[in-house]
Amino acid sequence: MDKFFKISERGSTVSREVIGGITTFLAMAYILAVNPGILSGAGIDVPAGTFPTWGGVFTATAVSAAIATLVMGFLANLPVALAPGLGLNAFFTYTVVLGMGCKWQLALTAVLIEGIVFILLSLCGVREAMIKSIPESLKKAVSVGIGLFICIIGLANAGICRTDTGTLIGFVNFTMSNKSAIVAVIGLIVIIVLYVMNVKGAILIGIVLTTLIGIPFGVTVVPENFKPFSTPSAPHLFAFDFAGIFTDPVTGKVAAAAFGKFFVIFFTFFFTDFFDTLGTLIGVADQANLTTEDGSVVNAKQALLADSIGTVAGAALGTSTVTSFVESTSGVAAGARTGLASVVTAVLFALSLFLSQLFFLIPSAATAPALIFVGYLMMKAAVDIKFSDPTEGIPAFIAIMTMPFSYSIAKGIMWGIISYVICKVAARRTKDVPVITWVLAAIFVADIIFEACK
Repeated sequence: MDKFFKISERGSTVSREVIGGITTFLAMAYILAVNPGILSGAGIDVPAGTFPTWGGVFTATAVSAAIATLVMGFLANLPVALAPGLGLNAFFTYTVVLGMGCKWQLALTAVLIEGIVFILLSLCGVREAMIKSIPESLKKAVSVGIGLFICIIGLANAGICRTDTGTLIGFVNFTMSNKSAIVAVIGLIVIIVLYVMNVKGAILIGIVLTTLIGIPFGVTVVPENFKPFSTPSAPHLFAFDFAGIFTDPVTGKVAAAAFGKFFVIFFTFFFTDFFDTLGTLIGVADQANLTTEDGSVVNAKQALLADSIGTVAGAALGTSTVTSFVESTSGVAAGARTGLASVVTAVLFALSLFLSQLFFLIPSAATAPALIFVGYLMMKAAVDIKFSDPTEGIPAFIAIMTMPFSYSIAKGIMWGIISYVICKVAARRTKDVPVITWVLAAIFVADIIFEACK
């Protein structure tokens, strides 16, 4: 096992990988409840109750996450976990199904085709070339930006940071009416103290202790007649609607407009997932020191292939796009450096099929401190950015700033690359811009124009 996963070679141990895998799972286990809740709005499943049996979507979420993360562990040997992505599932439900009036089966078809195209691009090395084309300063900026992005996710999940404080955004008052925020702050203090004391597994221990601390505050709720075991429901296998790609949903006749609508759906899934994944892999690899001499991600081709396989598996099981999760950085912060951590996370996702209510006991206030603390760990990459050179520093700043404030990794990469080209052109240093970076900038500008003309 040590030889296969290169555990010693990467300066890790089996115990660190196990702790890292568990930490990543706990940090992203919320998706098991959130994804079925969002997709229920599309009419796939309709959950009911405080601790519901979520039905097919819950099964699809857990199984697709387990499959994709397992493939990532064995194929790419990277500590990156995957699951149906937030934002993409919201687009699936609220824009495609409810907004555009499409059937959820047609939306799943778009996800399937996206995944198949990704597999082809990954096998051809196109997606790997995209990673290599991103300038080194922007790669560091992506890591820092993701740190701030995941930090603001943690602050929002804990109820510490809200928009109803009288300002555009602000911290709540730490009163007993904001118990979740209080528990999260206590949890953050616990993690900081443990980390400074060099306690192994500080983040994981912090999550567990914060969950227990939340009980007297009423933040961690144990329902009456609690039963940790559950029986998984059958997923919605191969529920595709290929005819709907060319058929008007009202008249039932073949129409060019129907294909145009489908292409918009496909392109949005494709674009968002493509660059979210690139950003996540760059950020995780940079934090774990899993990059080559030229700044490329170790085993990038295999990692992108695992991500693509996960998307296809998710669509076949009946859930929205499966993608790499930024919460993987919490596992890396806990010591994970190899695919063994991903295998551990995958096993826990598989077990969640039968222990769903047990995992639901962990409140957002317990995982939020871990996400906030990871923000600090990923901020370290900022010292390697050449801010003294405005053609490097300005694009890096724009990428860092955009990710948390737009709530999108993809938009951070997009505006970072566009500004990078602008700065290099203004400084008459166009030779510094790789050909693929020019192509990416052109694609991003075209996308902005396309969105403006809708």
